[in-house]
Parts: sequence; structure tokens; C-alpha cells
Amino acid sequence: MATVKVTPDLLAEAIRQTDWAAQDSLTDSDIAHQTDADADAAPILTAAETAASIVRTVRKRLGISQAAFAARYHIPVGTLRDWEQARKHPDAPAMAYLQAIAREPAIIARALETTG
Repeated sequence: MATVKVTPDLLAEAIRQTDWAAQDSLTDSDIAHQTDADADAAPILTAAETAASIVRTVRKRLGISQAAFAARYHIPVGTLRDWEQARKHPDAPAMAYLQAIAREPAIIARALETTG
């Protein structure tokens, strides 16, 4: 099997060539059928697994502990642990909050700071 080194140029070209309208028109059933038919396709993550991945990735990127992340973003540490270990998954508003943290962690942290 040949290996392919994914470069920024290669990635940009793949993104440019993607038919985004066709991708956006796919239904969940279409996606499930395509992934089931492709032995190389990665499994589709559950909501809990997706949330766990987002939380762990952001927290590790920031280089902080679960306790520090929980305190900084006003999330109960037990809830954070449940999310990271995929025991529970966040509801829609909590998921939106996690996505906002993932995109702008410093801005969200600054918005939550209390003045003494």
C-alpha cells in the first residue's frame, strides 16, 4: 500500500474540488449507506463520542486539567468528566457552548471572568 503525505496544498486542492452543494444535499440515510458500503470509512461517532472528542481536544490544546477547564468555563467538573468519558453527552445548548469554546477559548474565558 502506498502512503500519501497530506500537505497543505494537497488539502487545499481537495477542498477546492469538493462539490459542497452535493455534500450538503446528502441525507443521514445517504451518509449511512455510503459509509456502510466503504470498508475504509471511519465509523460515525455518536453524539457522546463527538462531544468527548471536542472537549478532550480543546482542553488538551489549552494544556489544562479537567478541573481548570471546568472552573474556567463554569462547567461542573463531574459533568465535564462524564462528557470526556462519553458516559453522557451534552444537550444542544451545551454542545453549542463547547463549539464556541473550541473556536474562541480565550474570548469565552474572558467573557466569563468576574470582576472582584
